[in-house]
Amino acid sequence: MRRVSCGVFSTGAGGWSTTADLLSSPTPFSRHPSTVASGTSWISSILAHSLSLRRLREAVQLLEDYKHGTLRPGVTNEQLWSAQKIKQAILHPDTNEKIFMPFRMSGYIPFGTPIVVGLLLPNQTLASTVFWQWLNQSHNACVNYANRNATKPSPASKFIQGYLGAVISAVSIAVGLNVLVQKANKFTPATRLLVQRFVPFPAVASANICNVVLMRYGELEEGIDVLDGDGNLVGSSKIAARHALLETALTRVVLPMPILVLPPIVMSMLEKTALLQARPRLLLPVQSLVCLAAFGLALPLAISLFPQMSEIETSQLEPEIARATSSRTVVYNKGL
Repeated sequence: MRRVSCGVFSTGAGGWSTTADLLSSPTPFSRHPSTVASGTSWISSILAHSLSLRRLREAVQLLEDYKHGTLRPGVTNEQLWSAQKIKQAILHPDTNEKIFMPFRMSGYIPFGTPIVVGLLLPNQTLASTVFWQWLNQSHNACVNYANRNATKPSPASKFIQGYLGAVISAVSIAVGLNVLVQKANKFTPATRLLVQRFVPFPAVASANICNVVLMRYGELEEGIDVLDGDGNLVGSSKIAARHALLETALTRVVLPMPILVLPPIVMSMLEKTALLQARPRLLLPVQSLVCLAAFGLALPLAISLFPQMSEIETSQLEPEIARATSSRTVVYNKGL
């Protein structure tokens, strides 16, 4: 997706001046929110996750000053990028309301890692399988809802439908695969244990798709807002909504792949080392660190597949959208 190039203004002694009067920065600032999809910006976003309310207000005010051309002298592009990352990490782009901390994408790693560790615990019982799949999809449902496209109101019934559908699908697939593995007589006990460790991935991936579609089905029915290059509302598009849900669903399939596939492989090798065989109490801490590392790799990779503010040509949308603007392309918030 393209970045909209905007001039950065400051008030110098001679009145209004342009970006050249700011201290230099590698990338000129643009308040277009596409940078939320950048993999490297997620490090900053996670750090911004727990900032104080005062810092958030300062960041928002700085961006408002930039928007209205009233920046104080000496503001750098770096400060503006930092302010935008803070805002994007904490506030919803459509409502500008704070997202509850556990459900922010910038909080996905610290709050999601313990759940991943639970999903990948060896020798799971039926009860533990159901519990961890339920907890994972409960967290995912809240994250999907908190980061949805909010240009249209969404009734609570849609949230409940999506939540129940995701939990039922995840638990059914996980339990069904575990039963099949247990009944596979051709597997040795060691092979059976290894195969069971990979069961969470197909269960979570398929349930994630179900979760996204059911949680945001209202967008397919009503459409989502599309904007021109200047941020003006062009109209509401169901086609753009389909693109948004498809992109988000693909992200939710890619996200658990490194998280739920790499740790079982790594742990199967580490468990054979003399250190862990002599100190089995270290297994859980080591697995937690491996899951944390996999999460840190997977999240920027998955989020960077598609920018949050995606671009689409008007010729691909409804005729009334194409007639309503002279722009060749429009943008929409696909959600995260």
